[in-house]
Formats: sequence, C-alpha cells, structure tokens
Amino acid sequence: MNIIIDQQGSSKVAIIESNNIVINNTQDALDLMASVKYTDDAHKILIDKSNLTEDFFELKTKLAGDILQKYVNYQVKLAIVGEFDGYNSKSLRDFIYECNHGKHVFFLNNKEEALQALHNID
Repeated sequence: MNIIIDQQGSSKVAIIESNNIVINNTQDALDLMASVKYTDDAHKILIDKSNLTEDFFELKTKLAGDILQKYVNYQVKLAIVGEFDGYNSKSLRDFIYECNHGKHVFFLNNKEEALQALHNID
C-alpha cells in the first residue's frame, strides 16, 4: 500500500493506492484511519472501491455502517472512488445518495471529483 498526500492550502487528502484489498473489516478501516491521521496529519482519505471488500457494499453485513460511523465519530472524511452502477440494491443506491448529500462520506466516479469534494469541506 502506498499513501500519497494531496494538499491544497491547509487541506490534506491521503490518497490510498494499492493493488490489494486494504479494508476487509472494521479494524482494517480503523488502522488505516489512525495511520493516515497520526502519521500524515490528514483527516481526509480517498480510496478506490477495489480496495474495499465486497462485503462493504452488501449493507446487510453492516460493515459499511460500522466503518462509516467510526470515521464520522473520529471526524475523518472519506471518498470512495469507483463505478457503483453495477449494484442492483435499492438500499445501497439510497445509502450512496444520502452519503453524497452529506459532509463526511462520498461515493464518486473519479479521483478528480473526490479530491474536489474532500478539499471543499472542513
């Protein structure tokens, strides 16, 4: 795993780059958050959807809810980048819609949109 910091003014976004799944469970998400927050002093994370276990997108596992609640509690913003149209779950589509209208978690199509969204929130 490689972490690249994209900084605009005082806003720092940690961009996670990996060819592997980085987040398999809640503890992995907490470890990533702690690493980025304390090592790189970044409170915003951009990660590709391919770096998340598919269980994250199956809402009945409650993995997404658990992880995102921890990120909100610790005031870490998150953008997940990828193609989400392939999921047939109405619940997941509604969840993504609600997240994208908030200020903590974003599901976006590309890195540029994600960086813009993260840099434009406090």
